[in-house]
Amino acid sequence: MIPPRYIVGLVAGLLAACQPDAQQRPAPPPGAPRIVTAAEGGPPGAPPGSCWGRDTAPAVVETVTEQVLVRPAETDAAGRRTAPPVYRSETRQEIIAPRRTLRFETPCPAEMDATFVAALQRALAARGLYRGPIDGAMDARTRAAVRRYQAPRGLDSGLVSLETARALGLVVTPVPD
Repeated sequence: MIPPRYIVGLVAGLLAACQPDAQQRPAPPPGAPRIVTAAEGGPPGAPPGSCWGRDTAPAVVETVTEQVLVRPAETDAAGRRTAPPVYRSETRQEIIAPRRTLRFETPCPAEMDATFVAALQRALAARGLYRGPIDGAMDARTRAAVRRYQAPRGLDSGLVSLETARALGLVVTPVPD
């Protein structure tokens, strides 16, 4: 019989071998939100060591329904209506705002650890925007709450901007000289 400690070690080794390392992780899908450093693709003139979020804001599409006159009202020689007008509904989609790429300064990934995300979740929960567990995980619920906070302020993204982090008291706001 094999001692249990060997089985535990074997299972742990097999599980570790299944984990992708940073070099083998698949690239995010095109258009997925991501954070880059100034050196990796920040905007021209970005301060060294700063990080920048890149996300795509969806197009704003509106459904427009109109009543189109098919046949006008019919009247007799005396001017009395003999038949009502006939209309039909036409519905179409209109792009109100096109899809656009957003670029904004964001806290660097090293700063957005579980403690930071838990503080973010608490700040959003205090404002009624997040109802999930305070677990420090930047999951879909947390990103949706970030979007609900930022969208009315002009940034339709689930990535936390540096401006949002400052407004929520999560990072230090520099004092002008």
